Amino acid sequence: MNNHQSGPKLHVALGDRSYDILIGTGLLGNSDAYEGAIHGRSVLIVTNETVAPLYCETVKNALSARHTVDTLVLPDGEAYKNLATLERIFDRLLSDGYSRDATIVALGGGVIGDLAGFAAAAYQRGIDFLQLPTTLLAQVDSSVGGKTGVNHPLGKNMIGAFHQPTRVLADIDVLASLPDREFAAGMAEIVKYGLIRDAAFFDWLEANMDALNAREPSLVTEAIRRSCVNKAEVVAADEREAGERALLNLGHTFGHALEADLGYGVWLHGEAVAAGMCMAANLSQRLGWLDSTQVERIERVLASARLPVAPPNDTSAERIFDLMRRDKKVQAGNLRLVLLKDIGQAVLDTQYGDALTSTLAHYLAA
Repeated sequence: MNNHQSGPKLHVALGDRSYDILIGTGLLGNSDAYEGAIHGRSVLIVTNETVAPLYCETVKNALSARHTVDTLVLPDGEAYKNLATLERIFDRLLSDGYSRDATIVALGGGVIGDLAGFAAAAYQRGIDFLQLPTTLLAQVDSSVGGKTGVNHPLGKNMIGAFHQPTRVLADIDVLASLPDREFAAGMAEIVKYGLIRDAAFFDWLEANMDALNAREPSLVTEAIRRSCVNKAEVVAADEREAGERALLNLGHTFGHALEADLGYGVWLHGEAVAAGMCMAANLSQRLGWLDSTQVERIERVLASARLPVAPPNDTSAERIFDLMRRDKKVQAGNLRLVLLKDIGQAVLDTQYGDALTSTLAHYLAA
């Protein structure tokens, strides 16, 4: 079952941890697409209850000729991205006697990729894993760069590790089964790349959003490619988020706080990030960096992608601020925010002062 159409092939340059991102159609069922990315005989596919009936047999059939393949099906949803679910992966690896040359294949969206990747990072101090992202958001963001982890009630992604995959297969065909809301959530991360470092890409997204919403294949492929190029360049320059990589978190400090406050899974990650990017743009305007026309343009593009441009107005500003102060980007007690000097130019800033309070008050209840 090797009918596929090759698309872009990108390289994430990280020395001996380098790997390729393959973008195209029919990749999940193409045995050649996995060649060289799986080094041992034993493979455990980690997936969820939504994805398994759709794609698990396809992947299993592609791998079975060369590998011994088994499957672990987990519950679906952000609410299950926790230590209890992680322990289920460890239980399976240990009870079935998987050794250090085993490979975990993460078949699913960002939750599965983060869980399976963290399990691979920790099991016997590190085994290989492969990313097969099945959501747009995972294809353009979470599957690339080696961030893995789980949520805690006090903060999102606060427990985890950097662990790079051996390959990422972004199969465009899987997006056909993606609900509109999940597709829109992925567009939030795509718009983010334009805002933080690629103004020409933002212009392109603005011009093509209607066709992207209609999932025109060539345009969706280009949006994924351009996003992955940006992500790969940032990761290659700053694998462990010492500097530039932190800019990828535009909207995330606000967004993660919203997710934690609402309850994980009530809003999708991309929805919370979209509202968070609008809040970051508002704060950037208050600091004199963006003008009202630019802020309105950002809001218009996100709205045209069918995303929220503000948080729920019954959310408490005090609660959101408290959750933001638990963010991973806090250093020496200072909350560092990703803000915009211009469309296409993001900065890390700690000198926002009372402007942050004003932004929170603009959107949220006292």
